[in-house]
Amino acid sequence: MDGGGGEGLERELKFACSELNELRERLVAMGAERIAAPSLEDNAVFDREDELRENGRLLRLRRDGQGARLTYKGPARSDKGVKIREERETRVDDADAVDRILTNLGYAVVYRYQKRREEWRVGGVAIALDHTPIGDFVEFEGERAEKLAERFDFQPEVAERRNYIQLYREYRRQNPSAPENMIFSS
Repeated sequence: MDGGGGEGLERELKFACSELNELRERLVAMGAERIAAPSLEDNAVFDREDELRENGRLLRLRRDGQGARLTYKGPARSDKGVKIREERETRVDDADAVDRILTNLGYAVVYRYQKRREEWRVGGVAIALDHTPIGDFVEFEGERAEKLAERFDFQPEVAERRNYIQLYREYRRQNPSAPENMIFSS
């Protein structure tokens, strides 16, 4: 999600949200701009012998209703609940070709996760309403993400610091029969 926050820097707050419909209504009432209707995102995370994961980095190929993007994320740090990390992202014309290039470089898909994402914007802040196989979440991303989150009654200091991969690993510990990847069942 392109939420601003400086060239190549992601500033993100994520919260579990049981009332996405209510949040959507509040966005409409405040005149937020809807950037993208809900669409399925299929994310493939690549790694090579855990070299990226061990250093807090991530390489992801995302396919969604808007096409495909290759994303690199650097190690995260936290500032008053806001997760901050380097992020480099580019659109790709041929996701299958990028997949083959990464595979030829020795990378392999180590994890897949899906979500249905709807995107909004208020000023310079991007808001994502995410429906996942393990529940609903809202993300605020951008330079003033914490201020906007507070307007929606979310407190930055209790923001979810784990990414979807970490959240799903915890979910699987509590639900051992869950699939290996966080994907919607057919």
